[in-house]
Amino acid sequence: MKQPETTPSGEKAGAGAPVKPASAQTQKPAYPPPAPVPVEAGPHGIRFDFNDGCRVSLPPGSWRVCLRDLDTGNVLFETEIGAGSVASTKKYYVRFGVTVWDLSLPKGRDAEPIFDHALDLKDRDVLVQFPVGTLGDTVGWLPYAVQFQRKHGCRLTCAMSGLIIPLFRDAYPDIEFVTHEEMKVERYYATYSVGLFFDDHDGVRQPSDFRLVGLHRTAGYILGVDPAEHPPRIVIEDDSRPIPEPYVCIATQSSTQSKYWNNPNGWHEVIAFLKERGYRVICIDQKPVHGSGIVWNHLPHGAENETGDRPLAERARWIRHADFFVGLSSGLSWLAWAVGTPVVMVSGFTHPSNEFSTPYRIVNYHTCNSCWNDPRLRFDHHDFLWCPRHKGTSRQFECTRLIQAKQVIDSIRTIPAFVQRAAAFATASAASAPSALSEPSAPKESAAPSGQRRSRA
Repeated sequence: MKQPETTPSGEKAGAGAPVKPASAQTQKPAYPPPAPVPVEAGPHGIRFDFNDGCRVSLPPGSWRVCLRDLDTGNVLFETEIGAGSVASTKKYYVRFGVTVWDLSLPKGRDAEPIFDHALDLKDRDVLVQFPVGTLGDTVGWLPYAVQFQRKHGCRLTCAMSGLIIPLFRDAYPDIEFVTHEEMKVERYYATYSVGLFFDDHDGVRQPSDFRLVGLHRTAGYILGVDPAEHPPRIVIEDDSRPIPEPYVCIATQSSTQSKYWNNPNGWHEVIAFLKERGYRVICIDQKPVHGSGIVWNHLPHGAENETGDRPLAERARWIRHADFFVGLSSGLSWLAWAVGTPVVMVSGFTHPSNEFSTPYRIVNYHTCNSCWNDPRLRFDHHDFLWCPRHKGTSRQFECTRLIQAKQVIDSIRTIPAFVQRAAAFATASAASAPSALSEPSAPKESAAPSGQRRSRA
């Protein structure tokens, strides 16, 4: 009789296993599942692979199976089983070793293993998959997949949103980029899923909680490579300057109100400051208005409207030629980092360690802050007004409501491109201003004799 399958927790799934509610069963998963049967064939009908952890499938017989971490020397799981399956608890990168003994042989437990395999990714087809629906996350994660491919010498496929693929395909010709729908899961020797696993308290899919190591650096931990940050390469087909005048790009919209700069005068004061110094201020959000329920956020007064459903390559083109970018902890800030434009990032609900390093990071530590990075607080994607510590009180969203325009402007003043542009603008303004010494004075009219009209030259 077939033995019950072993679950990721190391327990054998049987009649007592919990059943997911219908809503969870029908909800589309963040990642396509691996092939139902391990894709690699071993001796004696054994099948194995490393798609979603280490998986071993055994035919009818009497077997002893051992899973090991070859780098730490730890035995991770060992069992005796008939026909059935064994899977590792850990789903992130581990250099697994798999050993199988046939207990029906005369020597039984003292017999030599009939199968012994060490994970080796060199020249193998490997998949790294990212969830769709995010821009900044994928921009931050891709460099670690690139580093992974170079470290192991594998044939790497990256699965992601089709909207993002055009940014990377030409920059990394040795990596195959596909959408989730284009994946052929039976191709891959190993698969690794990169993402933000909020409820992974046992460290099944991430060795370190992303809230502690940083949104992008978690990919380094999942893939077992150096977590030091590096921006990805991006190729823009049309990389011409969109307008001749000096300009700054801004992005003011986001997916939840806690990400917004909630100071009611903040954007207006910064935009006025920039325009007074000769800049055009270009808003490149997807939407000019966004919100939920009774809260809606509008494109700020004074910014030029370049919003709309446009290719990300066009957004990257606008950002690349800007003197700098001012935004939030959201996708377009990550895109600006990727194209090498200085980023002024305004965020209070995340800790600065959550994002890429920028000398122009704006946070106010005198207020409540960094709730996103508190593992005790579960982010609610369905609550647009999520503020876990102060919702419904006068302190709601104080993390950015109390970030003043002065703090942002003082940071802008330190950007080298702004310093140069401001100096040139001041010089040009002084040259074009009328001088008191050069202005011709009106001729004094002398008193004309009575009855005579004074002629004018």
